[in-house]
Amino acid sequence: MRLLVLLGALAVSCGKGVRPPGPPLQVGVTAAVQQDVPITHEWVGTLDGMVNAEIRPQVEGYLLRQVYREGSTLRKGDVLFEIDPQPFAAAAEQARAAQARDQAALDKAKLDMDRMTLLSAEGAVSRQDLDNARSSLRQAQANVDATRAASERAQLSLQWTKVVAPIQGVAGMAKVQVGELVNASRVMTTVSTVDPIKVFFSASEQEYMEWARGWAAKGGGKGSLTLALSDGTTYPRRGDSFMADRAVDVKTGTIMLAGVFPNPEGLLRPGQFARVSADISVLKGAILVPQRAIWEVQGNPQVAVVGADNKVEIRPIQTGPRKGLLQVAAKGLKAGEQVVVEGTQKVAAGQTVNPTPAAAPAAPGR
Repeated sequence: MRLLVLLGALAVSCGKGVRPPGPPLQVGVTAAVQQDVPITHEWVGTLDGMVNAEIRPQVEGYLLRQVYREGSTLRKGDVLFEIDPQPFAAAAEQARAAQARDQAALDKAKLDMDRMTLLSAEGAVSRQDLDNARSSLRQAQANVDATRAASERAQLSLQWTKVVAPIQGVAGMAKVQVGELVNASRVMTTVSTVDPIKVFFSASEQEYMEWARGWAAKGGGKGSLTLALSDGTTYPRRGDSFMADRAVDVKTGTIMLAGVFPNPEGLLRPGQFARVSADISVLKGAILVPQRAIWEVQGNPQVAVVGADNKVEIRPIQTGPRKGLLQVAAKGLKAGEQVVVEGTQKVAAGQTVNPTPAAAPAAPGR
């Protein structure tokens, strides 16, 4: 009897220590999708004006005043600087007077020639006198031509005392000061055309070949470039392919490329650094999964796949290019397979889970 009571107590005690299994782990999953993915290359670029005109004076003189405001937008022909015009005005007046003197001598030579021609016809003067008159007329004409050219040159020099913008663009900082003696060797400032604006970047020979094929396939690469600025924002306007340098640099194996971007607000300025990207080709029918679904073990990427029986399989994959928040799985996955994106650190191979659709993450601000 005592044995039966003891066995019964032992059974009750053992029954209290056994706990029922808990519910399956809840994880967030999403399906691998199949899409065409553009293959994008990115380069570090430097912005430069479409035209950069160094402003130098064409005459030597003392700088009288600076007319323009540094950093302002100029029209072609706007006055930038004024050089003291007094010496050039005096030279121009002297050249006009010399021209008038020689013109008077030419008028007299013409009258002499006409008179000698009549007298020669009547035999009143010798042939030598007629030839002398003709020679004097030619000399007088030559003198007028020379003084006219000198007068025009003097007028140009007077005009050049006003240094003007040769192009429309943005004016840079002045590199000379009022009162300085300036001449053609001095750069006074620089005016750059910044709408549109160019961006230069170096690409490897292989990247250039891919870029060139894509450029040709798109009929000239219209709108094929995007620009990411140094503050992390993406420039809202797309750019066009502009040119490739004539040769590959044999030392670096790279070639200089250039794109052109519209810049009506003047936000972009020469000298800025930016990241230039272009869609080179298209990867057809690529399998995509969220980047957060992938983790690495000893450098090998893998994902957790939930099968139809809700069991987890840890599967190695081969990754490809990125597309936003998604990553191409070049090998290891099929379209429609469910991958874990929430709770990846808690799952194990063969584990039964409770899969629920994962919330889509917010796109990062740019």
